Amino acid sequence: MAKLIPLGDQVVVKPMLEENRSIAGILLPDKDEKPQKGKVVAVGTGRKYENGTVGTMNVMEGDIVIFKKYAPDEFEIDGEKVLILGEDSILAKIEG
Repeated sequence: MAKLIPLGDQVVVKPMLEENRSIAGILLPDKDEKPQKGKVVAVGTGRKYENGTVGTMNVMEGDIVIFKKYAPDEFEIDGEKVLILGEDSILAKIEG
């Protein structure tokens, strides 16, 4: 895969589609639903403020994150789908 280098406070996330099953265990299709969970594959350097300082990022490569449903921009790089979103659209990290 081509290497994406996000700028500023942008984050590149590989979406993780969760399986949606009925009570009986039947797998339900979920193609139209945008993913809200993903693995961080690249992180920018941080937001640059007017006074010239650069903020630190709260996520790092490898983190599993939950993000706002309609926040990311979707791209396909070398046949693989990735999402690019601002760090402020990430709601939480999942540990463990």
